[in-house]
Amino acid sequence: MMDGRVQYGCIRLIWIVLVALMMMVLLEIPAHARGKQRAGDQPKQPADQQKKIREEENAYKDALKRIPNQKPVDPWNKMR
Repeated sequence: MMDGRVQYGCIRLIWIVLVALMMMVLLEIPAHARGKQRAGDQPKQPADQQKKIREEENAYKDALKRIPNQKPVDPWNKMR
């Protein structure tokens, strides 16, 4: 009868180790997929593309400045 208990314990230990290894591999996949790129690093862009992006941002900011200031809206104005 001891053989059954020993065999069951050995199989259980193998399963525990196997599940632990699978969990470690599954947790490693997202880190590996990210590669060696750090959190703050951005891929380098060509100078002409950076210039184009800067021009677009400046055009956007200029367009925002041209929007006239609006008076605050008071929906209860006529009810008072």
